[in-house]
Amino acid sequence: MKLKQRLIGGVVLACVVTLVVLMETNLRETTIRFNVAVNSENVVSSHELNSDTHATLHRRFIKRKKDNQVSRETIYTTGNRSPPSNAIGSTEAQLYPSETVKTPTDNTEQEEFKLSNTEVEDLSDLLNLVASSSLRKDWIRRQWYQNTFNPTLADLLGITSKYSRKNFTDWEVFHLSISQNELYKSDDPIVDDLLSDMANMPIVHVEQKEGGTQLKLIIEYDNGEEALFKPMRFPRDRETDPNHFYFVDFERHNSEIAAFHLDRLLGFNRAPPVVGRILNITSEIYALAEMDLLKTFFISPANNLCFHGRCGYYCDTGHAVCGHPDTLEGSFAVFLPPKGLAPRKAWRHPWRRSYHKRRKAEWEQNDDYCKVIRKKIPYKEGRRLADIMDMAVLDFLIGNMDRHHYETFKIFGKDSFPLHLDHGRGFGKPHYDEVSILAPIYQCCLIRQSTLMRMLELYLGPERLSGLMRKSLSKDPVNPVLTEAHLLALDRRLRIILDVIRDCLQEKRPDEVIIYDAD
Repeated sequence: MKLKQRLIGGVVLACVVTLVVLMETNLRETTIRFNVAVNSENVVSSHELNSDTHATLHRRFIKRKKDNQVSRETIYTTGNRSPPSNAIGSTEAQLYPSETVKTPTDNTEQEEFKLSNTEVEDLSDLLNLVASSSLRKDWIRRQWYQNTFNPTLADLLGITSKYSRKNFTDWEVFHLSISQNELYKSDDPIVDDLLSDMANMPIVHVEQKEGGTQLKLIIEYDNGEEALFKPMRFPRDRETDPNHFYFVDFERHNSEIAAFHLDRLLGFNRAPPVVGRILNITSEIYALAEMDLLKTFFISPANNLCFHGRCGYYCDTGHAVCGHPDTLEGSFAVFLPPKGLAPRKAWRHPWRRSYHKRRKAEWEQNDDYCKVIRKKIPYKEGRRLADIMDMAVLDFLIGNMDRHHYETFKIFGKDSFPLHLDHGRGFGKPHYDEVSILAPIYQCCLIRQSTLMRMLELYLGPERLSGLMRKSLSKDPVNPVLTEAHLLALDRRLRIILDVIRDCLQEKRPDEVIIYDAD
């Protein structure tokens, strides 16, 4: 009997112990799951907060203020001019008939807005500010003015006018004409001469350019000069895959061509001349190429002549460049002066992206990032910070997120302009505007008077930016260079930039935002 009681007692005790252990285990697991859930919720909330930041900025800067709208009959400039017949506007964004534009909403979703034919909004407030004489005094007081001394390479190298232009190739004339403020003068005929040379001169040698992630060729002409060739990979209407990051997208040859024309229309003159040309792969590449490149040629199953070269990432059979069957379109960019003549310095762009799938750059997390940059050389004095604003204008208009470095000519010292290079990843999304590209402008609230004035001219007319680009690109041998959707996107994005500047002017004094640099 006692033995039976002991056995029963032992079993009950074991059950109690087991039950207690199970309860403790369940409690521990529940606590862990709760902590994980809380942490995950916090992570998601933080991620959503970061992803909403630029969407909020986008909405903030493209939202139209109804009380500023005017009809076509209303005077909209200080010059008392009538609006151009093709001038249009919108209460939400600068939109166009028959196109659809996607912009972030409160939930960071993409919402479609039908384009409507409405009027240009009154911008007389900005026009008055760019013409204000009071800005000139403050500009001089802060010593941000553009240096009127603008020597060329020829001046600094001691090459005087006694050397006739007839003794030089168009490349050499172009090189010696590069000045401290720009690559070329707006009215210099040498630019059109260069475009004609690159599009028509016989090719005598082809080799692959070393470095980089994608295929590029160095083209040598019969006059001994060279150009950089980027082949066509996509048809004009192929848009960037929404699942691709900005740093894995293919480069577009037509983006290089269009970016040069846009840079010239904006009056920057800092992008090397680029022209389109159609080549015969057999006679103009295969017959003239070096052995390393020749080894990569093959005939595709469609009987097209293809090659892929050798490079970091996209040089294999699966990413080959193919002719139709052996004709190939591409962009040709003029070579800059050799580094022995005019060495260049590479600078890390202060608003460089992280180039990582998950990490964000400092400027994407710090609203006061510009205060940090203003304390660093070369941005705390001189022209460089204003140049970064100009670069942001160009990059936003073409949709280029791939601005990691820029270069300057050492010979001009700290007053050298930054070169506008490598625009192959632009013009990929005509219906989406990446407003974070404008971070330098909306974080610093700074813009040159000359840049603002030119943007107003291109937006208000009488001929708008899209029309001027269409006319300029019509001269290129591979026209049409851009689709109509990309051309119309230029006007829409130009208006967004003006809204960003207008928003800055609501928070700061005009003399803190606008940099006087024009007569």
